[in-house]
Amino acid sequence: MEAYLLEFGNMLLRWLHVIAAIAWIGESIYFVMLDNGLKSPRAAEDKQKGVFGEMWAVHGGGFYHNQKYATAPAKLPDDLHWSFWKAYTTWLSGFALFALLYLASPSIYLVNPSSSWEWAANMTGWQANVAAVLFLLLGWVIYNELCKRISPNMERDGVLSIAVAVMMVVVSYISVHLFAGRAAFLLTGAVMATAMSANVFFWIIPGQRRMVKAMKAGETPNPIDGKRGKQRSVHNTYFTLPVVLLMLSNHYSFMYTHDYAWVIMALFIFAGALIRQFFVLMHQGNIRLAYPAAGAALILVAVWVASPNMQSAAPDSQPTASANANAETQGDDAMATAGADGPIDIARIQVIMNERCVQCHAKQPSHAGFAAAPAGILLDSERHTTIQAQMVKQVVASGYMPLGNITKITDEERATIAAWKPEPL
Repeated sequence: MEAYLLEFGNMLLRWLHVIAAIAWIGESIYFVMLDNGLKSPRAAEDKQKGVFGEMWAVHGGGFYHNQKYATAPAKLPDDLHWSFWKAYTTWLSGFALFALLYLASPSIYLVNPSSSWEWAANMTGWQANVAAVLFLLLGWVIYNELCKRISPNMERDGVLSIAVAVMMVVVSYISVHLFAGRAAFLLTGAVMATAMSANVFFWIIPGQRRMVKAMKAGETPNPIDGKRGKQRSVHNTYFTLPVVLLMLSNHYSFMYTHDYAWVIMALFIFAGALIRQFFVLMHQGNIRLAYPAAGAALILVAVWVASPNMQSAAPDSQPTASANANAETQGDDAMATAGADGPIDIARIQVIMNERCVQCHAKQPSHAGFAAAPAGILLDSERHTTIQAQMVKQVVASGYMPLGNITKITDEERATIAAWKPEPL
């Protein structure tokens, strides 16, 4: 019953998280479009009132006239719209989800026993939890310091963009060596998501409140507040597409179990930013097809890097390479001795599944942490195992499954699964 209630809570939190994220990202993208699509006001009286730009739009059968003031308007309404609760709700619900699943079971979801960093592979559960929280905190601190030191007055934003890009490559590299594959992708995305929410909380909203306060007092707002808010808002819009991809990545084990997972991650981060740049410029009436083309090219490179051929060619310095090399070597031995021990058939594989996998991947899991089979994957019969054959071979050979190796699968068993050639149903 406890596992069922946790699963139900997980589902409700995920629902809230997705709804809040859709609302926040949608509003953010809309305002970027609005800001970049403004035209000079046509009416002379609007220019006299301080209107900087305007946009006419039609939606849902109605017509809308949006105007942006360059300076303080003559009067601010009492019901001024603010955009912040969606951002806070997205981050809080996301962190609650992370705590419910990952922090509650760190030895399963966070610890990377295949890491080439020995101290990381030997982390205890509480140490992995501390490392994960510090990873998020330090990610924000370093990003924020880069912004403050490189471009404090928003005069060197180009250099700052390069520095943030380098930072994300470093974050990707560290995450896949420090944490289990799925958690590494999630935490890299969470570093960006934390920066996005913190930008709103620490810089954008406080700056806007100071501007409103000055306007209501009849004073001239400090222009640096507007510039800094714009800077952080621009960063948020370029983080958006990569964050969404990284949050969805847990459904695709070929990405996070790969020896070059950090390269794949970095390629998708840059691809998402380039594709977003295309839309940002498009709203200004500037169509630059080179940006989506470059983004697509990076995605194709990621497809090539993630291919099985690149996996087998990965150097031993990568987190799971030694595990893969052992599995392949022993797989050759398993194939060589197959004639003496009998063919590696589904019956032999199912013995391993029953011993190492069905604790979780069964209709009614015996593991206390699961009310149902993760991702609906059943391995409790020869037919179910055969259906999932390619997935099983991939995640077991990579060392990703069983999670945290909680069922103590041996290298010999991994090698047998790697050498198995499943017969079609």
